[in-house]
Amino acid sequence: MDIATLIGLVGAFGLVVTSIFMGGNAAGFVDIPSIVIVIGGTFAVAFVMFPLGVVIRTIKVGLKTLLFKSNDPQEIIRLITSLAETARRESLVALEKVNIEDQFLKKGVMLVVDGSSEGLVRSVMEIELEFMKQRHRQGQAVFKGMGAMAPAFGMIGTLIGLVNMLSNLSDPSSIGPAMAVALLTTFYGAIMANVVFLPLATKLEERSAEDALFMQIMIEGVSSLQRGDHPTIVKEKLQAFLSPAIREG
Repeated sequence: MDIATLIGLVGAFGLVVTSIFMGGNAAGFVDIPSIVIVIGGTFAVAFVMFPLGVVIRTIKVGLKTLLFKSNDPQEIIRLITSLAETARRESLVALEKVNIEDQFLKKGVMLVVDGSSEGLVRSVMEIELEFMKQRHRQGQAVFKGMGAMAPAFGMIGTLIGLVNMLSNLSDPSSIGPAMAVALLTTFYGAIMANVVFLPLATKLEERSAEDALFMQIMIEGVSSLQRGDHPTIVKEKLQAFLSPAIREG
């Protein structure tokens, strides 16, 4: 589980809820119609802006971002170094018997084992890298769009509440509660945009950059395997992709 995302979400909502309870009127912050118009309206417009499959896939990716932490680049480098040792000790054909869980790396290694040229292997892997980035950008766009729409629906709900309030000015005692309810939709929209949707979009950008780095390491590693580089050279070359702090760690 990605503990950082979980801490951030729980911490942000916890601070808001704590502040509400400290104010002494927590029940006044709960209004079901306001929740429905903000959340329902935001998802409805997301289906207008993007295809249904893209929105559903993005929600699944968002949950995956929350539940799963990213890979360790050092693990990838150790695996590729191990493959280089096997190839040097035996042959490239021996890599066919090695169990490789990562499908991207496995595809590259199998292309090498099949005797494909280095240019072809790199081209195939780089094409997959580029389309991965494109899919991730689409997912980020969904969350950014929802982050923009949530405050807008909050304002729409507020306007609806104000119209209802102004249409019943004959009862002055109802103006205060009606105004409070009207403002709640703006509150919900701001919370959903700035605590959920926009932070998740930024997290997806970070994860996409990490995935792209891992795939670049694998591409260079597969090329090194194909050239028959010494395992030590392979390790040092791939370590160059990492920051000094990660290398030392």
